Amino acid sequence: MPLTLTYLAKTTVPVEVAGLTPAELRGASRAEIEKRTILHGNQRVPLAELFRVAGTADEEQLTFVGDLSGVHSIGAKMVRGVIRVEGNAGRHLGSELAGGEIQVTGDAGDWVGGEMRSGLIHVRGNAGDRVGSAYRGSPRGMIGGTLLVGGSCGDELGHNLRRGLIAVGGNVGDAPGLNLIAGTILVMGSVGIRPVAGMRRGTLAVFGKTPELLPTFRPSGLGRPLYLRLYFAALRRQGFAVPPELDEADYRLYAGDLLAGGRGEVLTRAI
Repeated sequence: MPLTLTYLAKTTVPVEVAGLTPAELRGASRAEIEKRTILHGNQRVPLAELFRVAGTADEEQLTFVGDLSGVHSIGAKMVRGVIRVEGNAGRHLGSELAGGEIQVTGDAGDWVGGEMRSGLIHVRGNAGDRVGSAYRGSPRGMIGGTLLVGGSCGDELGHNLRRGLIAVGGNVGDAPGLNLIAGTILVMGSVGIRPVAGMRRGTLAVFGKTPELLPTFRPSGLGRPLYLRLYFAALRRQGFAVPPELDEADYRLYAGDLLAGGRGEVLTRAI
């Protein structure tokens, strides 16, 4: 049986579980895992004070069960294995993820996949602000991997994105792709103000309401890019919903941001 951690705590104090990853726990006995310390506010406490532990970590699979909205840094710096969250997750889910897979059945907080490097994160519900973004002062955000959010996200999605794919099934807040360096952002719904301001390269595709672009973007044609259909097929294989009508739609292309070289592209549906 895969290792299962059922959240039992009734507390408003934040809990941090950085370091509880499949690779780190592999080979440890249940007693050893129960004694592992985690942060409850500014206090270190044994894992067993807040979680019921069952199963083993030998298969490098870890399942969190319960409403973990106040539990942060799940899967932070994970390098391999699988983490499943059956419920909601807190902030910094998959922060600096270097490999492996994280699946969340509910919602997640801010900074999902912050400075992610590789692997897969799939949040079935909504997520907060700064998903797949750079931490303050860092020159790069996400540099690889695939980050999927089935619902909607907040502001600054993919800030300083360098490489990788971010796909959102719902709407996105303000400034998605701010200072985008490269990589791809696909949004099935609509986006807020100032999308991809300062982008250098890369792609933002918005399939809902046509966004109001900055005047530093210029129209560059109309077409049906083949690579979009390849992305759609890959997303569907991951269980991410893509409306079938998008496969045969026409798209308007805009180039920009001209203030940053104008080598990026924005795609919107030609309706």
